[in-house]
Amino acid sequence: MNRRISRLFFILLLAACCGRPALWAQTALPEFSSRDRVLILAPHPDDEAIATGGVIQRAVKAGSSVKVVCYTNGDNNEFSFIVYEKRLTFRKGIFLHMGAVRARETMEAMKFLGIKEHDVDYMGYPDFGTMEILTKYWDTARPYRSWLPRVRKVPYQDALSIGAPYVGESILSDLKTIIMAYKPTRIFVSHPADTNRDHQSLYLFLSVALWDLAGRIEKPQVYPYLLHMIGWPRPRGRHPKLALKPPKSLANLSWYQLSLTQEELSNKQKAIGFYKSQISYNPPYLYTFARVNELFGDFDPVIIPRSADDSSIRWQAVGEGNGPQGNGSFLQYAVVGNDLRIKVALRKKIDKRIGLYIHLLGYNRNKDFSRMPKLAITVGWRGMRIKNKKDVVFIKGAKLAFEGTNAHISIPLASLGDPDYIMARGRRRFFRVPLDAASWRILEVR
Repeated sequence: MNRRISRLFFILLLAACCGRPALWAQTALPEFSSRDRVLILAPHPDDEAIATGGVIQRAVKAGSSVKVVCYTNGDNNEFSFIVYEKRLTFRKGIFLHMGAVRARETMEAMKFLGIKEHDVDYMGYPDFGTMEILTKYWDTARPYRSWLPRVRKVPYQDALSIGAPYVGESILSDLKTIIMAYKPTRIFVSHPADTNRDHQSLYLFLSVALWDLAGRIEKPQVYPYLLHMIGWPRPRGRHPKLALKPPKSLANLSWYQLSLTQEELSNKQKAIGFYKSQISYNPPYLYTFARVNELFGDFDPVIIPRSADDSSIRWQAVGEGNGPQGNGSFLQYAVVGNDLRIKVALRKKIDKRIGLYIHLLGYNRNKDFSRMPKLAITVGWRGMRIKNKKDVVFIKGAKLAFEGTNAHISIPLASLGDPDYIMARGRRRFFRVPLDAASWRILEVR
């Protein structure tokens, strides 16, 4: 009798684990219709195909309008250039040539998937430089200078704003112009948990653009896609029969899934084949995302209620993140009176090797974002240093204290521009190497 019960229990357990899809797989991406206006925002040429190749086909087939916009031209990938061009050079014109090559690859791939040429646009901002622009380059006469191309303004003839300086105002203006003109009902964009800095910054710039446009357009649905995360997805390479599953650290997010038909999957693989400059130096990577589904999910805002004093403080943990050693739960936030409080769980005592690095970007719906403070807080063995954009600043009322294995930081909300939202991220670091890094999260101050 006991053996029968054990066998029955094993069968039920097996059915629960294997026969039933995971919770994330039960939410299908809403179907497209002819009324939809779909905007695909790609940080680099090829992201649009590997992340949304199925979405594009499904939307086109449903009669939706589809527009693809590339944020950068991917002109800072020196490894792909060396392999593709079979030569080594550091002349800036060569890297701009590579950016033009990648733009043409996107155009051909998108035309193959059914998008008309006039519905593919390029912004032309610096590959691997947009996070620097977001956090440091606003209201400045000296724009950011791209690393390998070594230019300070949009250089591409087919860009939306050729000659636009590499400053935050240019990127934000372009995004708002695109959204106001196109009025998308759905936007697909890179994920804030992505480890690539351009992917992170595009999500954040889009968030600011949509806040700025609130009340002027109907709010679109935003579907972030994830492409870069340490150890995910596995295995790499061509595995068209496998499904993409969320990383373990992000499994609790609400994920939408688009299941691809065999025809859609085959067409997606063919579209990926147009990106020869990227396939040549890393053949397995792009095809890793040609699987039976596509995934889209986002964080909810972290609601920070205001506490009157320390006796009623309510800490909010940010939870999921993208660190190789942790999941972001080492960070907690609270608002007490007129101060933002940050509590960081430390692995080891702060010393010459171990430190913290925290970014705080405030948004106030009644103020110009370009003039809002953008703080970078560094905590090391010598204490706390704060920069606003590129300048070291002294903030009256800013405090640092240690309590056991926790570091406590207090920043007056006025020093963040009395924000309605705060875009926040924290990293624990060993020298300059991150030990773990929480994802960018949006804190909503109540």
